Amino acid sequence: MNKVKYWREKNNLTQNELADKSGLSLRTIQRIEAGSTLKGFSLHALAKALETNPQNLFPDETQSIERAKLINLSVLSGLVIPFGGIIFPLLLTSKTQDAFNKNIGKKIVEVQIIVTFLLSVSLIALPFFQKEFQIRKPLFLYVLIVFLIVKLAIVIYNGVALNKYSKISIALKNSFL
Repeated sequence: MNKVKYWREKNNLTQNELADKSGLSLRTIQRIEAGSTLKGFSLHALAKALETNPQNLFPDETQSIERAKLINLSVLSGLVIPFGGIIFPLLLTSKTQDAFNKNIGKKIVEVQIIVTFLLSVSLIALPFFQKEFQIRKPLFLYVLIVFLIVKLAIVIYNGVALNKYSKISIALKNSFL
């Protein structure tokens, strides 16, 4: 929960009442409670209105990564449901309120989009490859098995990194979401 919202509710104030008491606009209060950075005049005005130390309004240093872990695990739904490894993490990411977990969720989804795209392209190209080189073995099974192993390895590797370092290890350098 946002610290400003916590202190506002602890003081039994509505957003309107806090806006009046602090001298800030209602829209500013709403943005701050939605996750905007709190600094300068707004920080001191809110701390005074809420009768607390400005340091108490900053988010905890240790970010909760439970939502990021859930998003990472939801990728496994793609092993059973086509495009589930993209759809479910994307839904969980879009419903996430805090910016830290939302950013991690976006990175997880981006990797899954790339992996799914590569699988799709390889499955489309595979019949042409098999025909050109007259291969009779069902290569699509090998491609699917490799895809499942890669997907599982990414989830495990990112899960371990989330537990140890509170960040994911397998992510794209340039974000496109």
